[in-house]
Amino acid sequence: MRPLHFKSLKQLLILCASSACATLPGRAHAQACCAGTGAVTPGRLALHEVALVGMQWKAGDVLGSFDANGHYTPSPSGASELDLEQDIFGAVRVLGRGQVALLVPFIETRRTSQGESDFGGNIGDVNASLRYDFTLAGASTVIPGIAALAGLTIPTGTPPDAPSLGPLAAGATGIGAYQINAGAAVEQAFGPWLVNATGIVAQRTARTVGSAPNQVDERLGSQWTLLVAVAYTFPSEVAIAASASYLIEGDATINGVDSAGTGHRLPTLTLSGVVPLSDTWRLQGGISDNVPIASWGLNQPAALGLFVTGVRSWI
Repeated sequence: MRPLHFKSLKQLLILCASSACATLPGRAHAQACCAGTGAVTPGRLALHEVALVGMQWKAGDVLGSFDANGHYTPSPSGASELDLEQDIFGAVRVLGRGQVALLVPFIETRRTSQGESDFGGNIGDVNASLRYDFTLAGASTVIPGIAALAGLTIPTGTPPDAPSLGPLAAGATGIGAYQINAGAAVEQAFGPWLVNATGIVAQRTARTVGSAPNQVDERLGSQWTLLVAVAYTFPSEVAIAASASYLIEGDATINGVDSAGTGHRLPTLTLSGVVPLSDTWRLQGGISDNVPIASWGLNQPAALGLFVTGVRSWI
């Protein structure tokens, strides 16, 4: 199965882990704070922006998977999975240093296994998020930018146990539960360099799975994600970034009892960049990889992905 739980957190990181740039006397500092953070998180507002809309196109090829013991195994001959996603998002400024954002994903999957093939897709789980910056990156050499994050993911997608799915459940686009997120972000500018660290915890609501008389109450475990990124901004305002994230999810509970061996872990490395086309248009993109190192992942597919994003902002 595709890493749906991780994707919902990744959407939050894209839209909710952003912060406003500071008004700084040095041009290089201002560039690092604005363009650099845009390279890390596409759906962000710079301090001078009041709103933005954008669309991100993503494609991922599953190359293998981590099993319940953390062992990595390449996909066997005849098995494949191609994941496609198109995210429409927007953000608007509130209360000066606050941002409210919305992301609507559309997900498609083509999966083959043991001579069978399946294709499906639809709208995914919609995510709403907000961020408030208490301090701004680069405004002080001592105090970094500090922000609070919050979000809600709504189960508008098709859960993996839906009866309408095909033989390989390629039409699954959501987790079937509400997800509440909270976190914090810290970042600082050092000349043209920007360093960012974001931590987020997610809790999911319980849901009923199956049909009578075999119904069970299921609740996914708590999910923790840490993202660390470094960005560099050139004088042209083109910026590049390298980031690493690590997801840890606890065991699910079935009828109130922990189900051992159902937790998840997934590491991801990303290289990305942003190219400003004008004062209000920018193009972003990059490549990501779930590092196939044994014991780093758990119960998750490992994929190589590409993404391209177009953003239009208002100032």
